[in-house]
Amino acid sequence: MARTVITGAAGLVARELRSQLERKDDVIALSHSELDIVDEAAVRRVFRVLRPAVVFNCAVIGVDECESRPDLARAVNVAGPSNIAAAAASIGATVVHFSTNYVFDGARGPAIEAPAASRPGRQQPAAASDFYTIGDEPRPVNVYGKTKAEGERAVIERCDRAFIIRTSWVFGHGKESFLATAAQRLRNGERVKAIRDIWASTTYVVDLVHRLQEILSVGGPATYHIVNSGTCTYEEFAREAARLVGSAESFIEPVSESTLMRAPRPRYTPMRCLESERLGLLPMRHWTAALADYVSKGRAQAIPPSL
Repeated sequence: MARTVITGAAGLVARELRSQLERKDDVIALSHSELDIVDEAAVRRVFRVLRPAVVFNCAVIGVDECESRPDLARAVNVAGPSNIAAAAASIGATVVHFSTNYVFDGARGPAIEAPAASRPGRQQPAAASDFYTIGDEPRPVNVYGKTKAEGERAVIERCDRAFIIRTSWVFGHGKESFLATAAQRLRNGERVKAIRDIWASTTYVVDLVHRLQEILSVGGPATYHIVNSGTCTYEEFAREAARLVGSAESFIEPVSESTLMRAPRPRYTPMRCLESERLGLLPMRHWTAALADYVSKGRAQAIPPSL
């Protein structure tokens, strides 16, 4: 049984990783209080004792917090991953480091129709060239994206067995985010504000971890994009959630990104994984199917009506 270490154990992705991996692996999940990845000596000491075969770095800091606390963002998103990669390399371990669509600037995509007074603007169907791949150069527009891009480079430079996993708009049980809670809030008859002018790929955390295991079983160190198929805005996601739970769309209030977010977001960042295609892996299911699965399993979590 292989030993696996997960850092940042309190987060959504880390919890799902532990749930799926502990069925076959010896999993040790470490929270920030148990291992501060910014402490290089502590990371080396823990890895020497535990001797993991694989390390999953799930430590994360939010996009808006990165903007207001750039020093913390650099510590968690650059120094920490660098420490993990170096310590893993010293014992011959593999590193799986999670990154983001926000390493891209979002300055591509199909044209947006001029919005009518009664509805938001809509995009034409996306072409293959509209999706970001590993062939695209990162050009981040906020502190979060900049530090995540630097963290990717640090991990690759310090560990030969590094898997970089870029994902996007992850939702699942236990995360108090808009995507994770929209369905339950609409079912409860709550009003929700949904951003209408940012497009990306969404990712159901269950699908994310399942695909990651497939990649680790058949692929080698590289950069991978793991997202559900299709593209949407928060508003489109909410409207689909409303349909699934039988809620009136009148509970959804479309708003602009600039009214809710402190840090700038890239406008259009759907992703496509060329490496997965090269390995012969089929495209992941469409985000609407993933959302339907999430809702049907009762995984939407109720929270007070706020964003």
